[in-house]
Amino acid sequence: MKVMESDLPGMLLIEPEVRGDARGYFMETWNVARYEQAGLSARFVQDNVSYSARGTLRGLHFQNPNAQGKLVYVLQGEVFDVAVDIRVGSPTFGRWTGITLSGDNKRQVYIPEGFAHGFCVISEHALLAYKCTDFYNPEAEASVLWNDPDIGIDWPVKLPILSDRDKNAPRLKDMPPDRLPKFP
Repeated sequence: MKVMESDLPGMLLIEPEVRGDARGYFMETWNVARYEQAGLSARFVQDNVSYSARGTLRGLHFQNPNAQGKLVYVLQGEVFDVAVDIRVGSPTFGRWTGITLSGDNKRQVYIPEGFAHGFCVISEHALLAYKCTDFYNPEAEASVLWNDPDIGIDWPVKLPILSDRDKNAPRLKDMPPDRLPKFP
């Protein structure tokens, strides 16, 4: 397994070991001992799966309180996955990074607590899975506008399919500071 830091501290790009032959492949998507040895010691409590069609954009979502770190990977298809540091007081506040995750490249990304997360489907369909470090709490969930010009994410679609919640999310600068997570 290969683990690389992103340009946002705490966010990790993971390339798991994949064993394949003419029949297909095998890979571990999580092994607490191996991942701890590689520097990821998160305690996951919930697994989620999202299936979406081409052009669907989900995000930018977060929870506060009950912030969730996420280990994200794609089982089928391809997505452009994005994380934004929204921790008040962070030296990288408002910065984003994006990576292509696919069933073919089998990469994973770890998005730490205190970041907003979103993804856009760039294949016909995508099946995305992710592990969370805290439970879903509908009273703590929030969103930042997917195309906030102050963040400036370069999404691969210009007219995505969006939920009403994501269409109407506030810009980061309009979020009350007490609604956002704090930088340690």
